[in-house]
Amino acid sequence: MSISPATTKISPTQHPGVRRVSIFGSTGSIGVNTLDLIAAAPEKFAIEVLSANENVTLLAEQARQFGAKRAVIANEAKYAELKSLLSGTAVEAAAGRDALIEAASCKVDWVMLGIVGAAGLAPTIAAVKTGAIIAIANKEALVCSGDMVLADVKKYGATLLPVDSEHNAIFQVLDFDQIDKVERLVLTASGGPFLDYTLEQMKSVTRDQALAHPNWDMGAKISVDSATMMNKGLEFIEAVRLFPVLPEQIDILVHPQSVIHSMVEYRDGSVLAQMGAPDMRTPISYTLGWPERHDFRAERLDLAKVGSLTFLDPDHVKFPALRLAREALNTGKSAPTILNASNEVAVHGFLNGEIRFLDIAGIVEECLNRADIAELTSIEDVFDCDAQSRDLARSVMASISTKV
Repeated sequence: MSISPATTKISPTQHPGVRRVSIFGSTGSIGVNTLDLIAAAPEKFAIEVLSANENVTLLAEQARQFGAKRAVIANEAKYAELKSLLSGTAVEAAAGRDALIEAASCKVDWVMLGIVGAAGLAPTIAAVKTGAIIAIANKEALVCSGDMVLADVKKYGATLLPVDSEHNAIFQVLDFDQIDKVERLVLTASGGPFLDYTLEQMKSVTRDQALAHPNWDMGAKISVDSATMMNKGLEFIEAVRLFPVLPEQIDILVHPQSVIHSMVEYRDGSVLAQMGAPDMRTPISYTLGWPERHDFRAERLDLAKVGSLTFLDPDHVKFPALRLAREALNTGKSAPTILNASNEVAVHGFLNGEIRFLDIAGIVEECLNRADIAELTSIEDVFDCDAQSRDLARSVMASISTKV
């Protein structure tokens, strides 16, 4: 099962007129960029819900500025602070996981799912069940339980639009009516900050070096995933979930300039590429205005200024995360969920200085080797597997961190 423009729908309340919007993860890079676009055309949108994990100050500022009906902070300990910051406004304050799911269940026209990691799974499921247009920037939900999410998309008549620049690019140039004419999809990758490092140099890279992405301004977790290229591995699994092609029809190509965001090659030899300056507001804008194109004045691509475009095959020795992601998908069952959960724990450990950079992929591989691979038949199974995988990853990481 996959997304397809032919199966989407627009209700009378969605187009034309004001589009009711909820943004989950509004204080992260995706959420901030989404609100930046909305601020440029406030008459077209009404903010229903904004949510954040920890940044209560920015969440309250956003809720006040955009007149949100509800603001939800995932950390329940910050509820009183949120309520105080919103005092004197009509914004309803809420906190905790249940409040987040309830807010995602609210009927709106368009939902941005920008929560990072497996924490975004439950709100994703809740939002899909409303039948809204879902702009999904949370790749982990599709990695961990893609079949279940897509089954609900079909069941409840929702529209799923990918926000990741690579999948958004494919969505724009893929001919869904002639899938049999597609030879392959090509996901491009910048290569991250360590593309030109030797394996020996990568042994001693620091947190700040890993967070210094050469092209994109992203949150800490995604930046580290880009540095290990696990982000591209997760995107590979996401692409298999989203598009009706076989895993062997999806290739990854390193493209340091991040100008070509992805390509579709057809059986007649034609290769269609979606290009643009590396700015996440462009794919967000595409989903925000869909099925029309939002009038966003992005930085214009100047190919003469860029000068040249280069491409490289990925180095699977330096970046084993790519191999681990393919192996997890091929194994199937709970393996992708284990991959994602163990990676989240390992990245957190690296950011906290508990392990070295190269230990991240090693921990993931050890967890995949040691965990029991089982069928996941329900969302509850996914949550249980996620929790067990995190415990295993912490155990593996503890044995490594004592040596750092």
